[in-house]
Amino acid sequence: MNTKQDKRILRRILGGLLAILFVAWALFWPLNSYIESPGTADDLKSYVKVKDHPDRGKGSFMITSVYLQQARPATWVWAKLTPHTTIESAAAVTGGQSSRTYNKVQDFYMQSAINEAIAVAFKAAHQEYHKEYLGIYVLSVQKNSRFKHQIKVGDTITAVNGHHFDNAAGYQQYIAHRPVGSRLTVTYLHNGRNKQATQKLVKIATGKPGIGIILTDNVKVTTKIKTKIDPGQIGGPSGGLMFALQVYEQLTQQDLRHGRKIAGTGTINAKGQVGEIGGIDKKVIAAHKAGATVFFAPYVKPTKVVLKYEEGHQTNYQLAKTTAQKYAPKMKVVPVKTFNDAVKYLQTHR
Repeated sequence: MNTKQDKRILRRILGGLLAILFVAWALFWPLNSYIESPGTADDLKSYVKVKDHPDRGKGSFMITSVYLQQARPATWVWAKLTPHTTIESAAAVTGGQSSRTYNKVQDFYMQSAINEAIAVAFKAAHQEYHKEYLGIYVLSVQKNSRFKHQIKVGDTITAVNGHHFDNAAGYQQYIAHRPVGSRLTVTYLHNGRNKQATQKLVKIATGKPGIGIILTDNVKVTTKIKTKIDPGQIGGPSGGLMFALQVYEQLTQQDLRHGRKIAGTGTINAKGQVGEIGGIDKKVIAAHKAGATVFFAPYVKPTKVVLKYEEGHQTNYQLAKTTAQKYAPKMKVVPVKTFNDAVKYLQTHR
């Protein structure tokens, strides 16, 4: 028996196993952080369908995205070495929520953006639409809430003590007039089923009585001209502006693009105001790679107070413009405060 040869073989086997384990750890071990990198800039013609109003124009409106993935040791190193790629803590990305809950909230934000985009476009095109207020959508439930074992993220509160209101402010005002510790019966939708829960109100961050949830309005929009937007795998509210432009062009049959590839980003509210989003530098890169020549960026006045809380201490427009100047000098970055700003630019610049 060759003892030396056996030991050599054993060392090789152990070395091979360690190498395999190291590679597996580097590729698959999840870290408590996320990697953000440029996503895609997709033609909205395939996302938006307006009955009897096809989009036959040249060029395209494009929705831009950021690619988000949980970091692994190998991808963490890759991100450190790759331009336009950043590493964010899990808390900064998900707010401490599980991946399932985070994705559910992002899906709601997307559907809300779609609803508001359709409403804004129909209003601007002078076409008939109807908005129905469903109730309060639950974004998160705070730890001190007495309702935390019943109400979950994704539920919609439709009444309190039997009262239904037409906006979140109505619910908040009703609850604010009740003392902390008083019992409140909440009616809510959970997975499409009506449920009720009765618990005591708690003191919230403002010092006022509350249920102990973070909320937003849940609104349903219906239109006389059937309109459908399928966002695919994209989540979040940042596609609002571009969805609205695509729907508006199809409704009015105007040629706003004049053959150009036009990208952009920004939330949109019921008044047509465009709001800021995250990762705009990465979206500029994605738009540039897709051949866009115009990029709409949300604009806010860069005051000292605003810049203090901005990503990289630059507003969306500032960051988009500096990124384009360096990496996409032929792409025009256009600041917009409202949907109408974007439409007017397209009508006056060809």
